[in-house]
Amino acid sequence: METIKHLNKWANAHTYYSLDLFRIGLGAFLFYKGFDFVTHSEVLVELMRPFQGWVGDMFIMHYVAPAHFIGGILIAFGLLTRWAILAQLPILIGAIGINFMGEMNSTNLILATMTLLICLFFLVYGSGKHSADYYLKMES
Repeated sequence: METIKHLNKWANAHTYYSLDLFRIGLGAFLFYKGFDFVTHSEVLVELMRPFQGWVGDMFIMHYVAPAHFIGGILIAFGLLTRWAILAQLPILIGAIGINFMGEMNSTNLILATMTLLICLFFLVYGSGKHSADYYLKMES
């Protein structure tokens, strides 16, 4: 817990509007992907084909879209950012793994890898000074 407080203090002292815009962009991208998976569920079914027959494949399909959808909103507003990113990590690791288990799609691999790296950055950095988390913390 002390490490998180130390990271929050460092992040708040070194905050930049460009990083906030970057966080909002990440949240918007994840929200878009969640919305895309909901409206085009056949794309998600096709992506999940390598996992077909595994235990929990239906759970995975019903976890991906809502986690991106809700997590994207939370990340964009900077509310519970680290928790929302923790929910994204298994999905992103799976998105990278799908490329090695199924048909290799270099565009999807690069997109999933970049998103994972950005999420890992914000997992350490947090939501920053210009976020709902910071605002709510300062109100109390």
